[in-house]
Amino acid sequence: MKSAKPAKSAAQPAKTANKNHDIRPGQSVELLKELHILTRDGQMNQDSRRKLKQVYHLFQFIEPLLQDVLTRQAQLELVDHGAGKSYLGFILYDLFFKEQAPQGQIWGIETRDELVTRSQELAARLGFGGMQFRNLSVADSISSPDLPGQIDVVTALHACDTATDDAIRFALAKEARHIVLVPCCQAEVASVLRKNKGAALGKSALTELWRHPLHTREFGSQLTNVLRCLQLEAHGYQVSVTELVGWEHSMKNELIIASYKDLPRRRPAERLQEVLQQVGIEELATRFSVR
Repeated sequence: MKSAKPAKSAAQPAKTANKNHDIRPGQSVELLKELHILTRDGQMNQDSRRKLKQVYHLFQFIEPLLQDVLTRQAQLELVDHGAGKSYLGFILYDLFFKEQAPQGQIWGIETRDELVTRSQELAARLGFGGMQFRNLSVADSISSPDLPGQIDVVTALHACDTATDDAIRFALAKEARHIVLVPCCQAEVASVLRKNKGAALGKSALTELWRHPLHTREFGSQLTNVLRCLQLEAHGYQVSVTELVGWEHSMKNELIIASYKDLPRRRPAERLQEVLQQVGIEELATRFSVR
């Protein structure tokens, strides 16, 4: 009598025999189906290959940061703000944490309760025990007792408007070694530029950069990220800015990576204040605080 074949686990890894050679050995087939990278019958089409390429493209930026933390300590704590369906967290856990940092934790922070519940259920089904999810705003998470006092890596991809700035405040409060941001919907600076435009027009020809409404929006978005970079540099971080090409069909593809190096702080702090004054938005100094 032939023995019954063992049932496949929910988090069964992709095997090297899989015809989808784009999939890395050890990846969870169930997870890739949940992310719609694989069809329900485990197949991959051209669109799926594009999605998988995007996932790997993002991962290649974050993996060295995770490895850097592990060279210093055995534990690894990562918080993903504005997690949504927690695609990023699940990919990081599947590709890195479950093998290289099994004692590590990924915390998904999201305000929509149904998405938090869905992510909790998926993590349990996949056996991803190191993933935790909390129904919190980014601002509230800074003082939440549910989270560790120190976090090693903070990510915030397309956290809308001021949530990106709250994620920076969180990272600074938690003394994060690495910060990964893809900013989105930077409306606050543009609104202040618009409000103060009349008073600024007669002071400097540079006001022409944001005199027209379309330019106000675009310049406000650019200026917001410049101020964020200066703020991080004023806290001792080394900052790099690049494009996250192909991650989403969006113009919001700017990727900011900050790593704490204890660099000199005075010059970027002075530059930040100068920029705020020259464009007439000193009232936002507290949002881009250097203290």
